[in-house]
Amino acid sequence: MQIKPLVTTIALATALAASAAQAAAPSTSAVLDTYSDIALATYQDSLSTAKDLQSSINAFLTNPTEATLKQAREAWVAARVPYQQSEAYRFGNAIVDDWEGRVNAWPLDEGLIDYVDGSYGEESEENDQYRANIVANTTLKVGGKDVDVSKLTPALISETLHEVDGIEANVASGYHAIEFLLWGQDLNGTNPGAGNRPATDFSLDNCSNGSCDRRRGYLEAATTLLITDLEEMVGNWEENGAARKDLEAKGDQGALATILTGMGSLAYGELAGERTKLGLMLHDPEEEHDCFSDNTHWSHYYDAKGIKNVYLGSYTRVDGSVVTGPSLSDLVSHKAPAIDKELRGKLDKTEQTAQVMVDKAAMGQTFDVLIGAGNKEGNQVVQNFVDALTDETKSIEAVIAALDLDGIELEGSDSLDNPSAVFE
Repeated sequence: MQIKPLVTTIALATALAASAAQAAAPSTSAVLDTYSDIALATYQDSLSTAKDLQSSINAFLTNPTEATLKQAREAWVAARVPYQQSEAYRFGNAIVDDWEGRVNAWPLDEGLIDYVDGSYGEESEENDQYRANIVANTTLKVGGKDVDVSKLTPALISETLHEVDGIEANVASGYHAIEFLLWGQDLNGTNPGAGNRPATDFSLDNCSNGSCDRRRGYLEAATTLLITDLEEMVGNWEENGAARKDLEAKGDQGALATILTGMGSLAYGELAGERTKLGLMLHDPEEEHDCFSDNTHWSHYYDAKGIKNVYLGSYTRVDGSVVTGPSLSDLVSHKAPAIDKELRGKLDKTEQTAQVMVDKAAMGQTFDVLIGAGNKEGNQVVQNFVDALTDETKSIEAVIAALDLDGIELEGSDSLDNPSAVFE
């Protein structure tokens, strides 16, 4: 006689628990708040590490030795950790996309900035500034007219030099311009070894390769400009910032579409395709993202990590604190729990394949070595990363369908969608 009441109590408790779980589904506005808070924290960390980079560069220029150059390079690598995690905010957010080319554009025709090896070639049919060497020259011919570049300032780099002649490969600003100045060209092909610029390239007393005063000035100006650009993006994600307002103005569905467009486009067309598969197909180290420093394994790892951060609504800051809140995963788990579980598993799988690349790099097989022709084992390591990202994207598309989001077009890549076109 006492069993029925107990069963009834259990049934009631189960129903109440299910009801509570259903009620715990976050509002879209709460998910968007978390998304924006993570953006702000990521760009704040990018700014703080860029300031650390500037401090290290100033110390190097004060005393240009191999030891201080090493410290500046290490600061550059550290600055990439938060920035790469911000790239999941591209593609869907126009404010980010319109700005991103100033800070992370690649690949670059480095002959625009400084001296290059003879193997670089003397000219390019596509780029009149291919061997302009701004460091060594005080004038630049643009459209048949001489332009004064004697004062290397952030404004000159931003307003005149970056993408001069309307050519995207004329990258004059951002992380990769600084990377080139710190490392120099990587002339090792698909063999081990990064760029090896000597510290004396920045010495006023023992100058190597000429124009050391101007090379110093370019490095200082480019670093100052990077900080200014990052300050702008931090402002965009602060309370009442332009990026937050733009996201809110899209409405719930439009904002969710923005999040998933960023996740899917970075995972598929950009990271799996243009940054990874293309270089693998061509076995070409020039297609390596961080090609001067051989830091590409970490850049790829943190790009993938950034996608995971956005979906799970959690970002670990450089100081170890965590920014977290109601997430897209929480939202999806209430509407399509199987899809949520599937995507979580695939995000983990992608991270695992990226970790293999990191581990290989620690043993001397950096990305450019892994993609080398004839390195079958290395090629497969990279292909596993591409496959994981491609599979992950399928689940992102399943989330898009589950949330009834229309009109989303993810970025593609010929390397994935039309491989024969790559060789035409």
